[in-house]
Amino acid sequence: MNPNWAAYEGIIKLMVKPALGCTEPIAAAYAAATARKMLSNSPTEINVYVSDNLYKNAMGVFVPGTGKMGLAIAAGVGALGGNAEKGLEVLADIDEDTVQKAQTLIGNNKIHVMRKDIDDFIYCLIEMTDGKDHASVELKGGHTQIICKKLNNRIIFQQDKGKVSSTGSICTGIDISFKKLYDYATHANFEDIKFILDACKLNHALALEGLTKDYGLCIGKTIEQGIKSGVLSQDFANQIIMYTASASDARMGGATLPAMSNFGSGNQGITATIPVYLTAKHYDNSQEQLARALIISHLGAIYIKSFYPPLSAFCGNTVTGAATAAAMVYLANGSYEQSCFAAQNVLSDCAGMVCDGAKSTCAMKVKTATNAAINGFLMALQHKEAHNQGIVGDILEQTIQNIGKLVTYGMAETDHTIIEIMSE
Repeated sequence: MNPNWAAYEGIIKLMVKPALGCTEPIAAAYAAATARKMLSNSPTEINVYVSDNLYKNAMGVFVPGTGKMGLAIAAGVGALGGNAEKGLEVLADIDEDTVQKAQTLIGNNKIHVMRKDIDDFIYCLIEMTDGKDHASVELKGGHTQIICKKLNNRIIFQQDKGKVSSTGSICTGIDISFKKLYDYATHANFEDIKFILDACKLNHALALEGLTKDYGLCIGKTIEQGIKSGVLSQDFANQIIMYTASASDARMGGATLPAMSNFGSGNQGITATIPVYLTAKHYDNSQEQLARALIISHLGAIYIKSFYPPLSAFCGNTVTGAATAAAMVYLANGSYEQSCFAAQNVLSDCAGMVCDGAKSTCAMKVKTATNAAINGFLMALQHKEAHNQGIVGDILEQTIQNIGKLVTYGMAETDHTIIEIMSE
């Protein structure tokens, strides 16, 4: 077996996992649930300090099971009813009583949310007291990566600085390229990669949930109504866009179902999964072929995103759509070269899409990226490729590096401006 493949598998299992709710408020809920375990009684006051980017991605998104938005309710229910052992599914067991108790704390001005001037993109510090003892939990670099726990100012746990990782450095020191991950996806033992099929079960269930109930702006249901009224056709492309958008509707609207996330994002996990799943159904591909395609889309998205910060002004659904288009080409029996064409086409199409926080309109951006993936895929099958135009280079690897530079250096001030606008 190729010695790099074990590392690739490790990356996928670390970065593709179930998550209940948008991962930024869930990070606060997880830290709060962890801090609560150190206290003898329920907290009477909670302080939440977060990085600007975590703040941005938690302002306008519903917290599952609460019907409410933001970091205050996330930290409150996390502290009062969260199960830290469940990681990103920390809020799976909360009930209405927990929500009401958290809301009482908020109403009594006992939960305070503050932005912290810090360089880390993913950062959260929870401080809480039960009136007798004081507990704090500090998290950074990853949505569940705790670096310090204190009880009454005494350090209970502290992560060695050398072991504190960042999702942005996930591929550092690993011999990986798009070609090498593609070879892994298409040649690895099926038994070693079939775990990725679980993504279809979780994200398809979210899509059905989004089509059943009214969540957010109902993007998926709007497309469904357009099909029923005859304004839109019931074709391959619209089915994919409808199901992908509806899953995002449910995800951002507070549905109590987990998504299989990618790189800390449920929406990007949805974008990497549902179009691939439905393309496999269209072409009547086997479960093995589907699994290989999902490895291309999920690992491909992780690889591209490793070139820039984990939270930024750049909507990650763009590069996820690029990897998804490459996977769709594989399912249509296209070549590796055509898969690269598809990814290039998507990056040329919607690489300017900004991230202005997690919220219901993310479903529209999921729709846009999915539509770009379908168009890029269809163009690639006709051997059409965008290259040497703008930020799109002559080959895919060059474009990936260009995207990394654009986001890391070119969009830093854009990110700052977006956060300031949202905070006005």
